[in-house]
Amino acid sequence: MSNVPVAVVTGSNKGIGFAIVRALCKQFPGDVYLTARDPGRGQEAVAKLQEEGLHALFHQLDIDDLQSIRALRDFLKEKYGGLNVLVNNAGIAFKVHDTTPFAVQAEVTLKTNFFGTRNVCTELLPLVKPHGRVVNVSSMVSSSALAGCSQELQKKFRSDTITEDELVELMTKFVEDTKKSVHEKEGWPNTAYGVSKIGVTVLSRIQARMLNEKRKGDHILLNACCPGWVRTDMAGPKATKSPDEGAETPVYLALLPSDADGPHGQFLSNKTVQTW
Repeated sequence: MSNVPVAVVTGSNKGIGFAIVRALCKQFPGDVYLTARDPGRGQEAVAKLQEEGLHALFHQLDIDDLQSIRALRDFLKEKYGGLNVLVNNAGIAFKVHDTTPFAVQAEVTLKTNFFGTRNVCTELLPLVKPHGRVVNVSSMVSSSALAGCSQELQKKFRSDTITEDELVELMTKFVEDTKKSVHEKEGWPNTAYGVSKIGVTVLSRIQARMLNEKRKGDHILLNACCPGWVRTDMAGPKATKSPDEGAETPVYLALLPSDADGPHGQFLSNKTVQTW
């Protein structure tokens, strides 16, 4: 099977992830995997696409569970000899009026959105084949959260030399600071979701740099993007974009032509590179 191209979308049984799978089923010349924590929901989503005449495959994936990530890794390695397109879409957000203590929100949100996404990258990036495409779904909230950080933190997050270890240390510090109720004093904004997405955007910049250093000749393009404000369970019914519209930028990046040399290591919104 290793000559069949394969695409994987994390957290894709509903919302933007589901819309990304739908678009890839129509445009990607290979197998498209819809993944979800809950196999029942995942199979249901696949069946829904089947009714539309689209063929997606299902694989269980819980990005909070390293074992689950590694099972997917081994499956892809064995069946396809690697991976062509990876869209890291899985993520969570507490509702604005949620009364869960902020420190708990911070820990839970970063566990999935940053640390879970990072674990998927750690396990799956080495499998990405030459001319592969990696898309990390971030958010414009990462930009506004960055603006809400102290000058010192902004400098670190914008640095072109920050390492993955340093980023992990900063993300861990945010969670610890919220537990001690000193996060604002330490220069952090009051948004766990925003900080988690700063992490995703900065991680993407670091990963792109690493690919340039270690796999320059492979022409892999890796970017972060904001899908926009999309009507999903997460953003609610008042949002301005439909899930299919939200999928446009991630799908554009996932399907960049094989001779494209950019964008790479960028943060995009509405298919346009944004200043970080």
